[in-house]
Amino acid sequence: MLFSFGLRSSLLLPFVVPGAVATLWLLGRAVRRGAAPDAFLALLIALPTLSVSQWMLGYAGWFDSHDGHSTVMFYVPWRAILLLGPGYYLYFRSLTNQDFGWRRLGWHLLPGLLELGLFGAAAAYDLLWCRALKGQTLPDFYGTKGAAATALDALYLPEALLGYALLLGYGLRVLAGYRRYARYLNDNFSDPERLRFAGLRQLLLLQALVLTVGLVFTVLNVWVEFSYDAAWYFFALRGALIYGLIVVGVQANYAAATTPLRFEPTGAAGAASEATSAASEPTPGASETTSVASEPTPEASLATPAVAPTAPIGSGTAPTAAPAETAAALAPELLPWRAKLLALMADERPWLEPELTLTELAQRLRTHPALLSKVINAGCGQNFNDFVNTYRVQEARRKLADPRLAHYSLVGVALESGFNSKSTFNRVFKKLLGQAPSEVVRPKS
Repeated sequence: MLFSFGLRSSLLLPFVVPGAVATLWLLGRAVRRGAAPDAFLALLIALPTLSVSQWMLGYAGWFDSHDGHSTVMFYVPWRAILLLGPGYYLYFRSLTNQDFGWRRLGWHLLPGLLELGLFGAAAAYDLLWCRALKGQTLPDFYGTKGAAATALDALYLPEALLGYALLLGYGLRVLAGYRRYARYLNDNFSDPERLRFAGLRQLLLLQALVLTVGLVFTVLNVWVEFSYDAAWYFFALRGALIYGLIVVGVQANYAAATTPLRFEPTGAAGAASEATSAASEPTPGASETTSVASEPTPEASLATPAVAPTAPIGSGTAPTAAPAETAAALAPELLPWRAKLLALMADERPWLEPELTLTELAQRLRTHPALLSKVINAGCGQNFNDFVNTYRVQEARRKLADPRLAHYSLVGVALESGFNSKSTFNRVFKKLLGQAPSEVVRPKS
């Protein structure tokens, strides 16, 4: 009988089957679409699936069968732990940048590929050279394990410690990159919630827990030699990672595939490129500057619509204008761009579009995103996300104060003000006004 399932092996089966199916599905999709995030997510799901499979098959009788099934158990790289840390890092890089390049970053996988190569070399020596070609009997474990596989056992502890160190190092690198990525989202997207990939941080915390438990288990096992039953709980915990990776990863891959992300953790290369492009961007001519300056537009209309938190909702108080020193801090040649930007925001009201991005707004102004970002940051004193959401909160504030709209629900106010969800509306409204929308006293119709 190929399998002899008992209680413990059966309890591990629900982790292995979904993990194997998800891995194959993601690999197929990665090949069809050429999507690097799908390939790396498949790798991250495959690693715990393989690890749990080893113990599921062991409890199903493969270790004790003393035949070809036992041989398989010794020559499959069930752990492949050196791929884990680089896998998380490269998955984050590919997820947040659609221009991800294999050639530039593939070297991170070299330690893991070397680990796989050692298992392949051991299998080639023991099974092909010694057994198949020379006809020798395998010397260990009732004739099912060769000398090269036995030699690999000596590398178990150093390999595990190195794998844990790589996972810790790359995990910290991902968290540092994630903080910079959050700033990138605020500078480029007006509604970045679905692109924050918050679940990845939770997965890293879960992986850190598995890392800690695994490290303690590995070290103590050298002296105590835990029984299979004691080790089973550790691998059951690792199985929880499979479900987390499937749920969080598939959602993240979909969001990344439908959004033009171009994030670089260091920001050096991208910043240099954007600075060059921005420097070469033409500024409005002198005649245009004169024309803009001579327009009878009130100063308040050319100021950033920063919402005053202390102004009562129904008082009709105008939004607080940005301080004059904010505009003064902007280079003189960029002042016309600031005027054009604020005029566009007032006339076309692009902030009513929930998915508005910095690139789209720059295209409407016929300028480069880097230049527009500089105008917003230096000339308006905000990042792009806060700049756009200030207009949205201002519109929501007006609607909440309008007796004719008293029958509108908060969701209706949020959607008609340019917000994409009630949760984002609540968070941004409270951030800018210091109170939740539900706390606002609305007039009766």
